[in-house]
Amino acid sequence: MSLADLQTLIRDARSPLRITGHGSKNFYGEAPAGEPLSTLALNRVTAYEPSELFVSALAGTPLVEVEALLAQHRQRLAFEPPRFGAKGTVGGMVAAGLSGPARAALGSVRDHLLGAVLINGRGELLSFGGTVMKNVAGFDVSRALAGSMGQLGLITEVTLKVLPLPAAVATLRFDLSQPDALKALNSWGGQPLPIEASAWWDGALLLRLAGAEAAVGSARRKLGGDLIPPDLAEPFWTGLRDQTDEFFIGAERAVANGARLWRLSLPSTAPELKLRGEQLIEWGGAQRWVVTPMEPAAVRDAAAGAGGHATLFRALDKSPGAFAPLSPPLAAIHRRLKASFDPHGVFNPGRLYADL
Repeated sequence: MSLADLQTLIRDARSPLRITGHGSKNFYGEAPAGEPLSTLALNRVTAYEPSELFVSALAGTPLVEVEALLAQHRQRLAFEPPRFGAKGTVGGMVAAGLSGPARAALGSVRDHLLGAVLINGRGELLSFGGTVMKNVAGFDVSRALAGSMGQLGLITEVTLKVLPLPAAVATLRFDLSQPDALKALNSWGGQPLPIEASAWWDGALLLRLAGAEAAVGSARRKLGGDLIPPDLAEPFWTGLRDQTDEFFIGAERAVANGARLWRLSLPSTAPELKLRGEQLIEWGGAQRWVVTPMEPAAVRDAAAGAGGHATLFRALDKSPGAFAPLSPPLAAIHRRLKASFDPHGVFNPGRLYADL
């Protein structure tokens, strides 16, 4: 289906449309609704300039294909978006706004999004941003698309900043309790150390160092810990990124038996939360995964009490709401933005909140 065909289809639509690729993120957010509108025909890298550090691709292009191309030039998507069984697409990556282990050090999807093209609810083809950061002036619409769950329009193409692969990488392991791990992470976070990613689970803290050979070597000597061989470390970080490691496999089994998997966004300095169930901590303490049978209100109260919020990531029953409730001013902004881009309310109704 051509862009012109998609514009006509959207312009004439008066019933809900469910924007989809392979459906790898159907579990995320509220339940999808409406007639499927596939992006899979939009499958191509449209521009790549290794020397300029950007790549442009159509929305249905598989992430694994984009990353394979970048790897040929020793470059990468530094925010490490989860690929969910190699089915994740460029458009779904932006719409979901999810980032992987390096997010705290290198930024999120939004931070690396330079430009976007989308079809709005009037069937108009709109282009925002460019290929460099300084092209953006005023309200940066392309970045507003990150995490919008497809509610503002059909993303047809995006342009992303890419970064070189680091010269050296090393993974260190420390046996620490959760309080001691959080204390160490916050102490190290205030020092000039090349810490690119961290993960704590079940009494073990892993750090990924990345950068110049000299910087990584110096940090290894300063921090100590046990060096994990690359052939073991790389599968661990890949599994964490794609949510296929032991913690997430166990979480899926628990969810099938009625538990819930929560994603908590907290200040990195927040203390250990005394919640029932398993916890995994990333991003220097700022992202905490909790799989628990606790009532949703109790989890959200605990997150709010620590200065953050909780997202119901996976559950059989999402009637409590997938995302933390918005304050009235923020809810009003969301409604105005939705009405501006999608006046007939045809795109992914309810994927973020029931009234959007």
